Amino acid sequence: MFPCILSEFMPHTPDPNKISKKKQFYPVNERLRRYLREYDRAAPLPISYQDLLHFSDAYPLFDRHGRDTLWQTVVYDQSQMPLIYNGLLRIYVQLKSGGGESVLEQLSVQRVDYCTFGNSNPFRIRIVNLLNDNYDYFYFKKADASRIYGLELEHVLSPNRINYLVQDGSLIEEHIAGIPGDEFIKSYLDRPNLNKVRIAKEFVKFNERCFALLLGDMRSYNYVVVVTPDFEDEQYRVRPIDFDQESYEGRKSMYLPQYFKDNNPIVALCTRWLHTETMKQYQNEERTLLFRRIRSARYRLKDLIDCLRKDVISTPEKVQQLRHELAAHHQNQDFYQCQSMGDIVRLQLKLMVRHLK
Repeated sequence: MFPCILSEFMPHTPDPNKISKKKQFYPVNERLRRYLREYDRAAPLPISYQDLLHFSDAYPLFDRHGRDTLWQTVVYDQSQMPLIYNGLLRIYVQLKSGGGESVLEQLSVQRVDYCTFGNSNPFRIRIVNLLNDNYDYFYFKKADASRIYGLELEHVLSPNRINYLVQDGSLIEEHIAGIPGDEFIKSYLDRPNLNKVRIAKEFVKFNERCFALLLGDMRSYNYVVVVTPDFEDEQYRVRPIDFDQESYEGRKSMYLPQYFKDNNPIVALCTRWLHTETMKQYQNEERTLLFRRIRSARYRLKDLIDCLRKDVISTPEKVQQLRHELAAHHQNQDFYQCQSMGDIVRLQLKLMVRHLK
């Protein structure tokens, strides 16, 4: 078996100077567009990301406790608002129900928020049902090939389903509900009714999935914790919500959530409540599930990996660094033959499940 990662579960932080402060955007090429059309991810959109940038004013958005969320609520000129809001409603209906517009009269755009500090500068749209005041969100972002590969790998190879649409330079994402990781660590981790063994188990499996799929930068605010009441207790699942760093960074540690200092409280929980052999068991469980998903979705995954291998979603320097570090980690020289991040992802997945055939 390849070396156990979590047996090295000591608090450690990647050098912040090595983390890309502003990730480069990579365009969606024609090969990836064909894939998106084939698997119903491409759709005509009535408005684009650029249209949403034409707001006339913005003001800070505060949470229920009066704290600045670092999002801004934007306001559009009265002449533009009907067109933009109608387009947003149509996109929401298309995302949720395939475009059935009979429900449009029941829906209203309550708020459009804009985030300036993230890589993708997303818009978050709040939709409210006028009949019962229930609300939902979706996100409008710039289309980035690296992020799309991350969304698609998560959909195909994780236990989570991802709903998104792409057209030209615009990316529409469904809201992923859950407790933000930083809020969970701050407000939930010390609760007496928290099942510490179960949350530790889930974090081990989450760590394993991120490493297998090479999904990076899982600091605590880039994932959510989903809590599901069980008949005797609670179940937990950790879900990534930010896919900007899919196969982009050169350092192996960037793909291991255990190495970010934001996650140290959960890392400490894992080392306290789980034995090394138990961690290995959970890693093996996750690799077994990964192997089964690869088998069941092998044709779709092959189409995706073929696109990824011929695409450019990182710099040559980062590709060289990552293949060197993974070759040392797996003790496998085949990584030195990899010419792209797609080649590295393909070999990484192969090695993660090689003993399960």
